[in-house]
This record gives sequence, structure tokens and C-alpha cells, in this order.
Amino acid sequence: MTSRDPRAVLREAGLRPKKSFGQNFLVADGIARAIARACVPDGEVGRARVVEIGAGTGALTRLLAERAASVVAIERDRDLVPLLAQELEGTCARVLEADAQSADLAALLGEPDAASPRVLCGNLPYSITGQLLRAAGEQAGRLERAVFMIQDEVAQRLAASPGTKAWGGLTVFVRAAFDVRRVLRAPQGAFHPPPEVTSAVIELVPLRPPRAQETERFRALVRRAFEARRKTLRNAWAGLAADADALQRAAEQAGVSLDARGETLEVEAFARMAAALEAASATAD
Repeated sequence: MTSRDPRAVLREAGLRPKKSFGQNFLVADGIARAIARACVPDGEVGRARVVEIGAGTGALTRLLAERAASVVAIERDRDLVPLLAQELEGTCARVLEADAQSADLAALLGEPDAASPRVLCGNLPYSITGQLLRAAGEQAGRLERAVFMIQDEVAQRLAASPGTKAWGGLTVFVRAAFDVRRVLRAPQGAFHPPPEVTSAVIELVPLRPPRAQETERFRALVRRAFEARRKTLRNAWAGLAADADALQRAAEQAGVSLDARGETLEVEAFARMAAALEAASATAD
């Protein structure tokens, strides 16, 4: 099965990429095929159930449909939806007009099933990459893997190590639920129109169990730690415990130095601190 070049599909329909939607269509067939293989490895051909975010003109979707048992192609651009449906006619893919930020991914993915691995994928608009990565984290328990095209700079952040400048809040949230692997880099010329940055395809492999449960307390600790990276944790976390002494006791229990900065902490350290504060709060109650 051969996918039609998105440029030809758009030209025939009299359409152009929309900047407001962050549209950069993948036109490199070799890269699209590599993504399809990453989404559905040979051992899962005919079994995997894929949900694709931002299907565009269906260049990747058709390749996914060759390998998967089913594909749900989410597209928010109503001008593209009828074109996408036409391009996917006769395949195992169905089109859903929706915004991926508000779509019910849990319902679309369904319950985990070893016989039918669930996969989430997509070429993520750079402006909402963080939100969609967080949404993927919420579905980690349902997934076999997630495969995303993102900005290469973000891919480097997600693969960073504690103590480096690239280590940040988004890194911690993603790595709480996933191991991260960079599959390939995609040059600007692989897209229409070419973006201003280099892109990368990453694979997110859910951890079972996760490194951390993303509770409200965990989120607060991570946000505070990276909102002011130069602050020590003693200052960054002020107010997250009953008083300074309670914060110190929780830190000692978690094995965390309050004189350190957030960028030095591993995911597990944030998780231990959240658990210690939770235990202290329950005792106080």
C-alpha cells in the first residue's frame, strides 16, 4: 500500500497548511514507514490497536493500517476530515473529527489487552506537545507504547539526566510513567512546510509499576522545584508542609537534602518526598 504525498492531496483540494493548527505534514516516506514499524513491530502485526493524534492527510495512517488490527485517526481540521476519510477508504482505519486535547483517549484505547496491544502515536503540534505528553502519561496503564514526533530539543530534554540543564519538570512527569527512547531524527526537509527546527521521533515505554504516582502533592513538588531553579528546595518547597520543621522531617525520611536544587533530584526522590509529606499529613489529621 502506498500513501499519497500530502502535498498532492492538499494541492488537489485547494488547501494549504494552517499555521494556526501548527500543521507540518510529514512527506518523507522512509521516515513514515520507520514510524509505522516503531508503532507496530513485526511481532504485533495484525494485533495492535492504534490511536493516531493529528492524522492530517493520512500518509502515516495508511501505513499503520497495513500493520495494525485497527486504527482510530483523530483529526481536528474539518477541511481535512473528508480528504482523510477518502484516503483511508477500504482500510481498517476510521476517522474521528476531534481535538486530541479533549478527546476521550481512554475510551478510544479501551481496556488493556495482551492479545491486542494498545498504541498511541502522532506528529504532535509543537505548541501543545507538553499537554499531549501529559495526556499520554494519564493513559500509560493502557498502553504498550506511545510513539511521537516532537521537537528534537524536547526529545533531548525527555532523555536527559538529573543534574543537567535539560532536566526539568516535563522530564520528571514523563519519566515518572515511561522509559524514553529516541527512534530517529527528522530534518526540516522531511515536512511540508519545513518547520524552523529539527524534529525527532521518540518511543515511550510504560513502566509497570511506574517510577512515581502523579498525585497532586507530587505535581506540586515538581512544579515548585522547577519554577525557580536557582532556589534551594528548602525555599522552593516552603509552604508545602505544616511548617519548616515538618518539611525537614519529611525530607530526612525521603532521603532528600533541602539544600539541593530541584534539577538534581531523580524522579524517585520526588516520589519519596510526596509519600513522606502524605504520611505526615495523614498523621496530623
